Amino acid sequence: MVAASKMRKAQQLAVEVRPFVQLLYHIQRIATTHAPDFTHPLLASRPIRRRAVVLVGSDKGLCGALNGNLFRVAGRYDPATTVFIAAGRKAAQFIARTRRTLVAEFPYGDTPRFAESRALASLARDLFLNGEVDEVRIVASRFINTLTQQPVDIPLLPVGSISETEIPGAPRWDAPPDHEQFLFEPGVDDVMGYMLRIYLNAFVHVVLLNAKASEQSARMVSMSGATDNAGGMIRDLTLEYNKLRQGHITQELLEIAGGQADR
Repeated sequence: MVAASKMRKAQQLAVEVRPFVQLLYHIQRIATTHAPDFTHPLLASRPIRRRAVVLVGSDKGLCGALNGNLFRVAGRYDPATTVFIAAGRKAAQFIARTRRTLVAEFPYGDTPRFAESRALASLARDLFLNGEVDEVRIVASRFINTLTQQPVDIPLLPVGSISETEIPGAPRWDAPPDHEQFLFEPGVDDVMGYMLRIYLNAFVHVVLLNAKASEQSARMVSMSGATDNAGGMIRDLTLEYNKLRQGHITQELLEIAGGQADR
């Protein structure tokens, strides 16, 4: 019952934030396509010699195979060329147990706050801009529905080039005609640089909300299954107990009847 209550709240937060982030992403894509000369360090791709992986796990267990599926995906990366940023206690424990390099650990509660997402995104952005890593990826759970949570491995940095306004899987966006002119004030670099930072912060926040909704959903399903299994075990043991009890009673009655017959 507790898991179900937390699940409903986490699912609501994850669903409500999607339209805002999709709109922000559309605005960013449209603005970028109308600023062809814009360049930014967050857009620059370079040969990958070292990467960072943001591993978003749960703070507690009892959530089925959720963490195990995530850790299998994260385990594919070479520890010699990969550093990890952990979000959640279980993710940090996995990194320590497998002797991988942990840069930082970010705890987040049942209701992820934007300040926590901003701090995580800021660290990932600094690692990339300082040249300490050449790529940043996120391994987390994508919330689909109560019964389905999908482990995903998605790129965070570099943002890469943006040439189309359509987003795969998102509702269709009626983009402005190409002949319209865009005026950026105070300038393209200032506006687009600000939008990139805001988008990365919002993107990480959506990831944390989806991870929390997936965790609570998996825990509710796991606890429901455990309750059903416990109920079935109780019924089986009660039946076995009654059979044994009936057998003992019958045996005692037979012994009493046999003793009376001997007299």
